Amino acid sequence: MNLVLNNTENQVIDETEVITAVRSNFIEANTIAVDLDHLKSECIIPVFAKDNESTISHYEFIKSTKEVVEEILDYKGVLKPEIRVSHQIKGRIPSAVAKPAKELLEHEKTLYYERMAFVIEIPEISETINGNKLCLSIGGVRSYNQENLFSKKSIEKFKVFIGFQNKVCTNLCISTDGLLHDLRVSSVLELKAKIYELINSYDKKKHLQEMNEMSGFSINETQFATLIGKMKLYSFLDKETKRNLFHLNINDNQINTIVKNYHSDPNFARFENGTIDFYRLYNLFTEAAKSAYIDTNFEKNVNAYAFINYLANFIKNEKSNWFLH
Repeated sequence: MNLVLNNTENQVIDETEVITAVRSNFIEANTIAVDLDHLKSECIIPVFAKDNESTISHYEFIKSTKEVVEEILDYKGVLKPEIRVSHQIKGRIPSAVAKPAKELLEHEKTLYYERMAFVIEIPEISETINGNKLCLSIGGVRSYNQENLFSKKSIEKFKVFIGFQNKVCTNLCISTDGLLHDLRVSSVLELKAKIYELINSYDKKKHLQEMNEMSGFSINETQFATLIGKMKLYSFLDKETKRNLFHLNINDNQINTIVKNYHSDPNFARFENGTIDFYRLYNLFTEAAKSAYIDTNFEKNVNAYAFINYLANFIKNEKSNWFLH
């Protein structure tokens, strides 16, 4: 994929600068916002217990991704990671072992976050679809709960994506070829190499074209009600029946969010006659996916993209589909 900047008048900033503007988050569930300097200076780095070898820290992961983007683009401008963390792991230094928790001083406390997700937006590379500005974005997820930290150092797991972020609602738009959901590496250099590969293999033109075509398909209120009913029924189907259907990765709460926003979302609600085009429907799905935990969020987002295109193909080919009939 060729990435081209639209604006060469960029300013250099310190790598620790992060987004501070108040806006909706790309992930909502059980997370807090932190900045890069906090991860670098105030968080300990987990190790593999049997050999005391360091893991790749959250800070190194974000910094490495940022460096890859800067190198590919020859970028000298402002890249602002938006970082969300969850599952805080607290500790204390040895000299404070006997102190009650309420008496601990700040320098006696240690912490790190078991799970972290981040997005780096590239504002100079953007497209407009249905009046929505979409900015190219790159990000990733790290979940220490997926590592065996009680063993010797081993291959570490990451998730990395490249796609777009809808500036209207901060929804992420990730295609199937834009996500490495099971990236396994043993060093920072290997991690950076894999990020390079993902960026180079991502088909930006195809992704934008498929999102643009979504608005050409729509369903009426009755079909929407059928779709919601079938989605709720899906999780109760037997394995044999599911094997012949699209693998849907969504829970009941997220389905309820889609129904609510179908009526009330300020940007993507149904039209006055009850119909809804697939671009709006896709954004209802990605909005609902924001409530998923860090370690499943990106997969649900990609699943939504694949599902909407799956439905569109049936309508395009005038074929009957279990989810709509």
